Formats: sequence, C-alpha cells, structure tokens
Amino acid sequence: MGYNIFSVTTVKDTYKKKLNAFLASLGPAIAKGTDITFADNDLTHTLELQHERLEARNLSVEYEYYSREDEPDKVFMTSSWRDAHYESVVCTKACGIRRSFSRDGKKLYSDNRKSIMYETLSDVVEGPHPGADSYCCPGCGHVSTIAELQNGCTFCGMQYKMSDLFPKVTGFYTLDDVGINDKEFKSTVWKFILGATVILWIAFFIARIVKNELTVGNIILGIIFGIFFGAVIGYFSYSIFLLVRLIFVGSRQSSGKWGTIGSRNKFEKAMKAVYPEFSFEFFTSKAISLIKNAIYSPDATKLLMYRGNPLDPSLGTVVDLNYGGALGVNAFKSENNMATVWTDAFFDVLYDKGEKISLKRQVFRAVFKRRIDIPMDTNFSITRIQCPSCGSSFDAIKDRKCPFCGNTYDLDFNDWVLVNLELK
Repeated sequence: MGYNIFSVTTVKDTYKKKLNAFLASLGPAIAKGTDITFADNDLTHTLELQHERLEARNLSVEYEYYSREDEPDKVFMTSSWRDAHYESVVCTKACGIRRSFSRDGKKLYSDNRKSIMYETLSDVVEGPHPGADSYCCPGCGHVSTIAELQNGCTFCGMQYKMSDLFPKVTGFYTLDDVGINDKEFKSTVWKFILGATVILWIAFFIARIVKNELTVGNIILGIIFGIFFGAVIGYFSYSIFLLVRLIFVGSRQSSGKWGTIGSRNKFEKAMKAVYPEFSFEFFTSKAISLIKNAIYSPDATKLLMYRGNPLDPSLGTVVDLNYGGALGVNAFKSENNMATVWTDAFFDVLYDKGEKISLKRQVFRAVFKRRIDIPMDTNFSITRIQCPSCGSSFDAIKDRKCPFCGNTYDLDFNDWVLVNLELK
C-alpha cells in the first residue's frame, strides 16, 4: 500500500465536483431525508437511519454545511493512498456547520461551529464503472440503469444487493477549526479594536471630568489617544484570545486520544500478516459506519451487519454523531480464519433528553470481526435480495428478518461485522 501524507498532488476536477456536491447535499439529507449525492452504500444507509431517528423523535431540524473559503469550491488534499484494490484521497475544506433542533416550536439546541471537513473519496484501481449500464429487473422485466436500481426497482419494488458504484465518498467527519482565515480575522478583529477604543475613551473622559480638565484640547487628545492605543490594545487582546482558543480547543479535541497513538501501525502490521489486502483507512470508514448504523437503528439486533446484544437504551436518544478523528485499537486476535479487533472510537454526540439536547464527547468500545480466508472481491456484482423461505424481496440491510415470513436472511463474515458496542 502506498501512503502519502500532505500530498501536493492536485485534486482531480471530477473528484472535486463530487466532494462539493456531497457536502452540499449532506445537511438536507440529515434534516429533510433528501437523497445524498455520491455516497457509498454504508453512508447512504447511515444518513437514512439518522433522518428516521429525527422523525421518530418529532424533531424539526435545520442542518447546513457551508463553505468558509473565499472560493467556495476550493478543496485541499491532505493525504492519499493506494492499495491492491482502491485509490483514495482525503480532502479538507474549511466549513461551518449550522445545526438547530426544535420540537413543537421550542428550540432545544443550536450551534454554528467553525470546522474542518475531512472527506474520503475512493475509486477502484481497475475494473468497470457500470452505473450507466442497463439491467433487466427479474421481478417485472423493466429495464433500468444499474445506478437507478440502487434503492430498488421503482416499478415492482425488487431489492438488490450490489457493489458500490465508484468513485464514491466513503467517509467524512469534522473537527473544530483552531485556525482562522483572513476573512474571519478581518470581520472579528475590529470588534476587539472598537471595544478597546471605547473603553479607553470612557476611562479618559471620566478622569478628565473628575479633575475638571475637560477642555477642547483634551477632548481632541482623548479621541486620538483612544484610537491609537485602542488599535494596539485591541489587536493584542485579539491575539491573546486566539492563543487561548487554540490551547482550549486543541486540548479538548485531543483529550483522551493520546492512547491511540501508535495503535494504527501495530494493528495494520498484525492484520497484513494474516490478510495482505487489509487497509486501515477502509477499515476505519467501515467501523464508523457500522457504529453509526447500530446506534441510529431502532433495534440494532435486526441489522444485517450487527451480531451483538441489544444496545444501552440511552443510545436510542442519540440524534447526531460526529466521529472525533481517533480510533484506538486495544487488542487484535486472529484464529480459525477469523480476525477480531477491540477498539475505542471517539465521537461528539448529541443526546435528546426531552426538554433539551446536550452535547457530550463519548468513547464507544466496539468489537469487530471479519473472515480472513476470503479474498476481497472488487468485481462489480448485482443480485436480487430474495428470501430463501418465501421468495419475497425486501431491504435486508435494514432488517435481516423477512417481513413476510420472519425467516432470517443471514450474512457470512466476509466483510467487517460489529459484534459488540458499549459505552466506555
């Protein structure tokens, strides 16, 4: 696997368009349930479950990701990697996130966070891009493009299990931005300068009045004094404010994460020894999606990719999850052609507590398993999902039990499966 940190390679225009389109559709997908653009199957399912959670809790939501760059379409590449199957890039852009949650007309929570968005876009190294190819639905015979069948046949409802159509956004998260751009600096520093100037004027003129020295000359001198020293003190105060903010936000974001340093390399080395195709980046994106899916699901035990016990009831009140940029690996075991990994995953979580919504930095203990005797198959495949008992077609991703006869549509461990999730 080739890995490049802080690459100077420019982002392809086609990638840039997809990343910006994804970002623009992300807020409406969460708040309104609209289609998400260029997201892989895992992300699409996650966002659908989150929107269903918001509706189930009767929440009215406004959610917007907006660009903070002077050039709204500007995207920076921070890293890239390539393995036997995928070529991926991690791109960033300065964005803001406006969130507002209300119930029955009462606002429960709102914020506007200055953030850095991290988006991962993956493409297959070799192989076809069959999204525009025609496919005849075996249920009704209607001919559609493969891309149109991702959410099932629009004519008969037949559901399909298919590989992702690349290139796709396979992961995203945001971190609070400890920096500030020129536009934000100019729009804020004047407030400190004006505040310092007004305070100096008030102090100067009160002193002159007390001493009975309020003459025209002193008034002019006071105005000049306030403007000059107000600019100096205001600029200095703003610099101190930015430094304190840098320390506070930086320490808050790194709190508890120091133990994850080095775990990535150890895990990747151990995993590659038994499964050469392993990619930590691919695993991280999969792990985040599995955790989110389990938490947002009304009943995680019904999910195709979850094999654990019922979750803590408090997780049923989670209305927003943002990965905190750290996934620590505590242990790894390989036996009987099965890999098991124990992890700590850091998230920023919004809990709906009825009368208010509160933000908490949460660590989840998550255990994942995967068979390592089955090579990864990146050849595109599309098959209809059909209950082996009654022949009905249904969305087995959301519920592995057939809604018509109750038979379980099972999945072998040929991909990562979440087998335990609990609060730390």
